[in-house]
Amino acid sequence: MPDLFHLIWTVAFLIPVIGISTIVFGAVSLLSTLVDRRGYTAHAIARGWARLILVVTRVRVTVEGLQHLEPGRTYVFVANHQSLFDIPVLFWSLPFQLRIIAKESLGRFPVIGAHLKRSGHMLVDRSRPDRAGIFGWAGRLTRDGLSLIVFPEGTRSRDGRVQPFKGGSFYLAMQAGLPLVPLSVVGSRHVMRKGEVTARPGRVSLVIHPPIHTRQSDAPAASEVRALAEQVRQVIRAGPDAEASR
Repeated sequence: MPDLFHLIWTVAFLIPVIGISTIVFGAVSLLSTLVDRRGYTAHAIARGWARLILVVTRVRVTVEGLQHLEPGRTYVFVANHQSLFDIPVLFWSLPFQLRIIAKESLGRFPVIGAHLKRSGHMLVDRSRPDRAGIFGWAGRLTRDGLSLIVFPEGTRSRDGRVQPFKGGSFYLAMQAGLPLVPLSVVGSRHVMRKGEVTARPGRVSLVIHPPIHTRQSDAPAASEVRALAEQVRQVIRAGPDAEASR
């Protein structure tokens, strides 16, 4: 009966509210990039959107470890991925100008592409890495005080345990010499499970671990990339894996 109630609640209330708010916030965000090319205003709008989603879904987030971070510093935040709610959790909880990595092909879409480019998100053609483009983008990150957020599992975990990490984002971080911040997201899978449309109220814990610094390297060896990815994964996995085994 509770799951039936939450399904009806999701379909009749949450999906319309989130859908309409996403359209409205997205339109305002796009307009804001006409006057703010750094994307600061767009990010503030995204945080408002994230907060609205968490409030209407009745998701409470606890955050620990912010003391490890330096305000205004450029970081590559590396998080495990449990739920569609991870994005609003992170955007609302991290007081940094967050940007994402998106496929280069999205940049060709008339509205979405313009928005991503204007607001500072990174568009990457993974089949043809552009070294000059990477350093130019990394320079913009540090110049404008922006940080990147990545989910190196590549997909959401079904059981909450942290899956193997893909190395692409670690390669980029090592090329640019940017510090990595491991993030453990615990409990978001109970808010919306993979493969379901039902959302449930719940509690999510976000643990921010100390940064792991990288040394700038033009062409990191594959073994170094794999070792760094596994090092970060081991830091992240303790909390989510422990919760999944209960």
